[in-house]
Amino acid sequence: MSQEKDDFDLQNFLPFLLNQAAEAASLEFQRLYKERYGMLRSEWRVLFHLGVFGTLTAKEIGKRAKLHKTKISRAVYKLEQSRYLKRTRDEDDRRVEWLTLTPAGQTVYRELSGIAERYDAKLAGAFSEEEAAMLRKMLRRLAGMA
Repeated sequence: MSQEKDDFDLQNFLPFLLNQAAEAASLEFQRLYKERYGMLRSEWRVLFHLGVFGTLTAKEIGKRAKLHKTKISRAVYKLEQSRYLKRTRDEDDRRVEWLTLTPAGQTVYRELSGIAERYDAKLAGAFSEEEAAMLRKMLRRLAGMA
């Protein structure tokens, strides 16, 4: 039984291309934080949000990182077990927990942010300065950050 040829061009479908580019771009960095610190993607994202923005709630991290609350919950648990973050109950609303990096977590954040900056420069090096700036601008727009 033969199938009709579909004219849909998957190789030029923007969501497919974005996903392929994101996977290719993140693999080497993912290997580094996984090998050095045993972290998963959601864990480094939580760690980086706390490193960049300071004390946050899990809900705030979810909004900023676009991560599901169960992934955040697992990441927070693992980072707490690794002694990279601490939880503090809100005095006014006991349902709320404030998350903060510990000194060990701050050290890991600084180490990984240096690695991330070098890796970002390596990726951007595949483009001219103008192309890299335009790519960042377009990606921020697609992500709703522009």
